[in-house]
Amino acid sequence: MAGPDLVVRSRRAVLPAGVRAAAVHVAGGRIAAVAGYDEVPEGVPVFDAGEAALLPGVVDTHVHVNEPGRTEWEGFRTATRAAAAGGVTALVDMPLNSVPATTTAAALDAKREAAAGQCWVDVGFWGGVVPGNDGELAALWDAGALGFKAFLVPSGVEEFPAVGEEDLRRALPVLAALGAPLLVHAELPGPIEAAAASLAGADPRAYRTWLGSRPPAAEVAAVELLIRLAREHGARVHVVHVAAAEVLPLLARARAEGLALTAETCPHYLTFTAADVPDGATEYKCAPPIREPAHREALWAALADGTLALVASDHSPSPPAMKLRERGDFREAWGGIASLQVSLSAVWTEARRHGHGLADLAEWMSRAPAVLAGLAERKGAIRAGLDADLVVFDPEAEFTVDGGRLEHRHPLTPYQGRRLAGVVRQTFLRGELVYDGGRFPPQATGELFRR
Repeated sequence: MAGPDLVVRSRRAVLPAGVRAAAVHVAGGRIAAVAGYDEVPEGVPVFDAGEAALLPGVVDTHVHVNEPGRTEWEGFRTATRAAAAGGVTALVDMPLNSVPATTTAAALDAKREAAAGQCWVDVGFWGGVVPGNDGELAALWDAGALGFKAFLVPSGVEEFPAVGEEDLRRALPVLAALGAPLLVHAELPGPIEAAAASLAGADPRAYRTWLGSRPPAAEVAAVELLIRLAREHGARVHVVHVAAAEVLPLLARARAEGLALTAETCPHYLTFTAADVPDGATEYKCAPPIREPAHREALWAALADGTLALVASDHSPSPPAMKLRERGDFREAWGGIASLQVSLSAVWTEARRHGHGLADLAEWMSRAPAVLAGLAERKGAIRAGLDADLVVFDPEAEFTVDGGRLEHRHPLTPYQGRRLAGVVRQTFLRGELVYDGGRFPPQATGELFRR
């Protein structure tokens, strides 16, 4: 066999079996072997990370890129450069906010055409489940979608309406037969509508108004419904962006029962609490909302015991004007957190405070998301045979977030001014440097996944 064309080594390589000194041998973009730190063939170029950690590339399965149609919100060029700068080597794009929404095979083709040639990391695509498109799902799957996403409440864009129980009953047998996962925004309208009625005269600038308008009961009712349907149809269901502690016992029981039901949370729910959100600071607006401290601590405990499988960014930016920052109106402002480039550092900052290590970070942000997206035979770990997606990460270094220096299309982020631990020094995509201390290569080399 031909020898490696590159060796990347570190005194702290985060491997499936633990953290140790290792040399990663790269050949043709894949990991050929993981050897001892000093096992370097003569004449082969060596990138020595020294005492910096070597992580598997992050796989972010919850990113809203919005191109084509709303590229002024975010586009493939800006999103994937932010991803590379944040240690993300593969992302999966959500099916809404683009025009057309990714609810047909033709729309997926349009999305792939828009992305071609301008991705600095590898990109895959979720399809969408909306009312009446159950006849399109098999074609979307055959066209390469990695799975499907649905909303149980209005998504905010007319191209991607919410589904109800009957819509899910038509879609889930199709998805179960295909073996495709369904990702679900799990809030039900009933509790939200009741809360809105009780808050009719409340101050829209007050964060407590927004928090009260999306009660935990909406998440609980939605997850109860999804558990029933997952049990009935034998379908794979994944609950996105869990924010409420009350949901966690339901997920734990479903897991103990053996249902194919998994769940994630997001960096903002693990970082901020409602007490951190000033009135009028609409850059913090998201749904479900950032909740009180007890919810954050329960989410950390659920990651520790496996009730929550993974962490994904839910990067969902918009033009600053849509955030209505001058008015500070939480009711009318567009919801969504811009965080793709800082997600790894944000999670690490809180993870180490909660007693977790680098191996936990790799599990939650690399391996488990790769499994969800069906990419575990290519991505998610430093293991022979997988893509040589590697991140040189300095876990002791700190930095202060400056939105104006992020690669996202728009700088508005709730992380502005926050001190975070963990600096991404370099990112390798299939053995090629795609980020190096603030520099990018002249050409984008990211690939577009097909299932």
